[in-house]
Amino acid sequence: MIKRYKHLCVFTALLLSILLVSNPALALTIGEEREIGQKLLYSIRTQFSLLDDPDISQYINELGREVLAQAGPQYFDYHFFVVPINEFNAFAAPSGLIFFFSGLVETMKTEDELLSVMAHEIGHVASRHIASRSSKSGKVGAISMALALASLALGDPSLASGLFTGFQAAGQAAQLHFSRVDEEQADRLSYDWLVALDRDPRAIAGMLSTMRRITRYRSGQIPQYLLTHPNPEARLQYVQSQLDYDHDLNAGRKFSETDNFNFLRIKYRIMTSVKDPQKARAYLANSLATSRSPEESAMASYGLALLEARELNFSQGLKNLADVKRYFPNRNIVDIDIGIMYLDSGDVDRGFQLLTETYQKDPGDMYAAFHLARAYVKKGQPDEAEQLYNKIMKVMPEYSKIYFELGRIKAGAKKTGESNFYLGKFYVYEGKLKLAREYLSKAKKDSTVPPLLQQESEKLVALIDEIEK
Repeated sequence: MIKRYKHLCVFTALLLSILLVSNPALALTIGEEREIGQKLLYSIRTQFSLLDDPDISQYINELGREVLAQAGPQYFDYHFFVVPINEFNAFAAPSGLIFFFSGLVETMKTEDELLSVMAHEIGHVASRHIASRSSKSGKVGAISMALALASLALGDPSLASGLFTGFQAAGQAAQLHFSRVDEEQADRLSYDWLVALDRDPRAIAGMLSTMRRITRYRSGQIPQYLLTHPNPEARLQYVQSQLDYDHDLNAGRKFSETDNFNFLRIKYRIMTSVKDPQKARAYLANSLATSRSPEESAMASYGLALLEARELNFSQGLKNLADVKRYFPNRNIVDIDIGIMYLDSGDVDRGFQLLTETYQKDPGDMYAAFHLARAYVKKGQPDEAEQLYNKIMKVMPEYSKIYFELGRIKAGAKKTGESNFYLGKFYVYEGKLKLAREYLSKAKKDSTVPPLLQQESEKLVALIDEIEK
């Protein structure tokens, strides 16, 4: 049990400790919440490698922006992340940081169900329920929480009893679980936003039914989601009563049918990145065998293509993608995937050609841009690659691999100081703060480094000092 929940508990303890230890006052201002959110994100990166590659990040953040367009002006700039932990869980953290565990995404059947979770979490942030919970919580023992966090991170089974007793006590003291009133308000907002988006709000009931089933199946092992989002039964009854009322009021309004292509792409990309390959293959093979439509079959083939690529069986992966392309001939994103697979298989010219064509069709697609930049590097054209990496850096500044690639390009150009800067920034976003400090300290003292990069190095070292306090 300790092994299974180690990362999950570290995540929750980390969130609680940053939220409460960083702010000993009994209430959070908007400014304080922003400050805590920034520190929280960097701290989480020291424990987890977030799934923030351009494909996943673009999708999850674009979905979030759909909801925010209905929510109106907000106090915060929202950012959405996927955490590679196979649990049914999602968190709304301070200042608009929202985290989805990979297990939750994999459990959702449709994009509307995932959107219902996202809208619910945005509802908590927009209503400032997190600040409200912390203002009612009082103070927690900072030393006890820090010790619990450190011990959980070490994963020493002999400490299990004391750790979980301490963790539960801290959790009870913090009282960060949402009240029934909070949950109803967030569900009401989620419901209204889905309707405004012409999305079927029955997806909320579908998601809650899944949560209820998981709760019953786990019998005694409470899913982490219920620690902060209690009582799915009451929530389901509330949502169902709203559905019944609206059905009578609107005489069964018809909602647009959602295109689940992008959702299934990302669901299977996450699954094949995180899940054990044998389990993922069994799931996808079963989906292919039991699919009720050509679309479902094509998307199961897509998942299998990603799995073949993960196992370096590129020829079979390309065959699977050819099946997907036959069913979805006009989806530019499939051509990007094919181009990447050619590139990774060693057929650089075909990969470069396809990625160039797809990027020209949509220069705003950072997924295509990133892999086209990789192709430029493989073709010995680092200047062109650098231009693309700089463009992606402006759009997705928190994507760590950009800095690693820029560091390699600068090293190849024998610009050691600038290479140190970018590698230091890479390690900041990877959560490896000791290495980050080492490289950034060199960069800020190097006279060959441009002044703006020296100044940023100094600021990042100061940020590392703040995180490590």
